[in-house]
Amino acid sequence: MDPSAPITLRTRKFITNRLLARRQFVVDVLHPGRPNVSKSELNEKLATIYKSDKTRVVTFGFRTHFGGGRSTGFALVYDDEASQKKFEPRYRLVRSGLATKIEKASRKLRKERKNRSKKFRGTKKSKAAEPQKKAK
Repeated sequence: MDPSAPITLRTRKFITNRLLARRQFVVDVLHPGRPNVSKSELNEKLATIYKSDKTRVVTFGFRTHFGGGRSTGFALVYDDEASQKKFEPRYRLVRSGLATKIEKASRKLRKERKNRSKKFRGTKKSKAAEPQKKAK
């Protein structure tokens, strides 16, 4: 398992999507002797192939084939940052560092607060939504 082993990139189903200002394609990665290839490394290689900045390349959905040595995924190469911010889903913008993650309470905690507040009316609702203090 040599991490510096060579990789081969092949693209299929290449489409120039002018409406979304991007190029999109399926990427086949051949990586014999390696468990898989990092997305950052793939972004750099694809950026050099398509003469773009590595921050404009978005890779996702990679699956390693049974037996290893080969992975298939999807890649998008945006023409500019504005179109990337406009059309990319927020979670992928967070991954690429173009947006910040919104920190919020866990799903279970939000639901528990909602259900606690259902038991009250008026101004007491906001007090019920706050976490209960445990008395010893």
